[in-house]
Amino acid sequence: MVQAGSKPLTLAEFLKLPETKPASEYINGNIIQKPMPKGRHSRLQGKLCSAINQVAKDAKIAYAFPELRCSFGGRSIVPDIAIFQWERIPFTPEGDVPDNFDLAPDWTIEILSPDQRPNKVLGNILHCLEFFNRTFSINY
Repeated sequence: MVQAGSKPLTLAEFLKLPETKPASEYINGNIIQKPMPKGRHSRLQGKLCSAINQVAKDAKIAYAFPELRCSFGGRSIVPDIAIFQWERIPFTPEGDVPDNFDLAPDWTIEILSPDQRPNKVLGNILHCLEFFNRTFSINY
């Protein structure tokens, strides 16, 4: 769903809006709500996050975040899985994971659902590629 108003919102204005379920993304001045994940999508997303974190978390190599809002390069996207190298996670001074990630993930995994538009998903992946070169997509 694309929401258009009489005056386009800026990224800063979009980030002040309340979160939606499912998440909305800010792409090229438009607010686009992601489709509601279904069973196969959710299961695959959970299994991938778990497998990645089982290998990478304890060794402090990387961490896989499901549905993490990443705002960078004029967009605010919510990849199905955003993976950050451990040293790039912007921990708070207290050592906690922050609520806001204003940087591109090192890897972006998008699970293309049957009711999703491939061009939108590919556009987000290409946007991530402008900032990092380790991005891929999984279709089911």
